Amino acid sequence: MGMAKIVVIDDETSILETIDMFLNEKGHTVFKADTGEKGWRLYRRHCPEIAVIDIRLPDCSGFDLLEMIQAEAHFTKVIMITAFQDMETTITAMKKGAFDYVHKPLDADVFEGVIQRALNMLKADRETPAIDAMPLAPNPQVIIGRSEQMRKIFKMIGILCQNRATVLIQGETGTGKELIARVIHKNSFFAAEPFVTLDCSAVVDTLMESDLFGHEKGAFTGATQRKPGKIELAGNGTLFLDEIGELPPNLQSKLLGFIQRREYTIVGGQHPLPSHCRIIAATNRDLFAMVGREAFREDLYYRLKVVSIQVPPLKARLEDIEDLVNHFLQKINLELKTSVFKLQSGVLDRLMQYPWAGNVRELENVLVEAVVRARGGIILRDEMEPILSMKIAIPTQGLDTYSLAHMEQQHIQFTLNQLGWNRSEAARRLEISLPTLRAKIKKYGLTPPR
Repeated sequence: MGMAKIVVIDDETSILETIDMFLNEKGHTVFKADTGEKGWRLYRRHCPEIAVIDIRLPDCSGFDLLEMIQAEAHFTKVIMITAFQDMETTITAMKKGAFDYVHKPLDADVFEGVIQRALNMLKADRETPAIDAMPLAPNPQVIIGRSEQMRKIFKMIGILCQNRATVLIQGETGTGKELIARVIHKNSFFAAEPFVTLDCSAVVDTLMESDLFGHEKGAFTGATQRKPGKIELAGNGTLFLDEIGELPPNLQSKLLGFIQRREYTIVGGQHPLPSHCRIIAATNRDLFAMVGREAFREDLYYRLKVVSIQVPPLKARLEDIEDLVNHFLQKINLELKTSVFKLQSGVLDRLMQYPWAGNVRELENVLVEAVVRARGGIILRDEMEPILSMKIAIPTQGLDTYSLAHMEQQHIQFTLNQLGWNRSEAARRLEISLPTLRAKIKKYGLTPPR
C-alpha cells in the first residue's frame, strides 16, 4: 500500500500504540491524539489522507469530528472505530459520510483491508478526471445520443415539429418512447397546448371508452357528473397513446372511427364533437406481427403509422453510453444532492459490455444505485460489478448454470475485495468454510485488485 499521513484519535492508549506500530510498519506517517481537541489540531496542521477516529472521546463525540472534517471539503477518508455493533451507530457513521468503520477489538486483517480500500479510492480519485459539468440543471426533456440511429430520429422529429401528422413510435421497453413524443410536442407550434397520456395497458377494459371519449352525467351507473375524456383534455395539443398494442378490439374500431372522421361522441352524448389534437402512439410490441395474427386491426395500424419512428435498443447504440452516463449523473446528483461525478477507469468499458435488456431506463437505474452506494465522489469498478451482477436475471426456463456460476464468482470477488482479501473474514461472511473458499478462488481464478 502507498505511503500516507494518518491521524489516529482514541483515548485508549493501548489502541493508539497498537495502531501506531501497525501503520508505522507499513511505512505510513502516524499522528496520535487522545482527545478530540488535540486530534482536530493535528488534522488541521497535517491534512492527512486518512483519519481514524473513535466514536467515544472524553471531550466530544467522534461524530462531531467527522462532521467538522466533512465540512472542510478535504479529501480525507474518515474511518470510525466503534465498540458498539448496533444498527444506529453504523447508520449514523455512514450517513454522516464516514468512509467505513471498524469494530473493537480490532482485527489486524480487517483494519488493514479498510485502510487499503481507503488508499485505493484516494488513488483512483486522484487519477480520474471528473466528467464535464453541465451548465445549471440539465434539461429533462432532451434525448441524448450522437449515434447514426439517433441522428436520424432527431431529423425526423425536426420534420414532425412542423406538421400534425400521426406518429407511431416503436421500440423495446425503456428505450425512451414517451420522451420522444414529448420532445415532438415541445418543439411543435402547439407546444403551449396540453400533452395528455392514455396508458392503454393500465386502464380497465370497460372504463377505457369513457377514459378516451369522456361521459355525460348519468351515462352509466356511478357517472354522477360529466367527465371530459383524454381527447377533449388534449384540446389542440397532443394525445399520446402509450402501449397501443394493448388496446382491446372494440376500442380499436372506435379509435379508428375517430382518426378517420376527426370527431367523437362522448359516452351518453347525442352529438359528435370535433377534435384537432395530434395523435402519437407508442408500442413495445410487434404490431405488424399482431396484424398478421389478427390481434390488431390492419386499417388502424396503417392509420397510426403515417410516420413511423423505430427507436433502437441501447445495445445497438453503445457509442451513446458515455453521453447518457454524463447526462444521468448530472440529473441524479442534482436530484439526490450528491456530487459523484467520477468513474474509475474501466467502469465505462464495463457498462459498454453489459447487455442492457431494460435499455436506457435500466442504465439510469444502475447509475442511481451506483451513486447511492458511492463513498466519496467516485464510482469504483468493484462497486459497479455487484450492481450489474444483481441485475442479471436468472432465466425462467431451467436454471442456466453459467449465470449462476457467474453470479457466485462475482459475489465472492466482491466480498474479498470489500474485505481487502482477508480470506477468513470472507469465508465467515459468505458462510462457507475456508477450504471451500480457497477451492472457489482457484476454480474461478480470482486475484486481488492490483
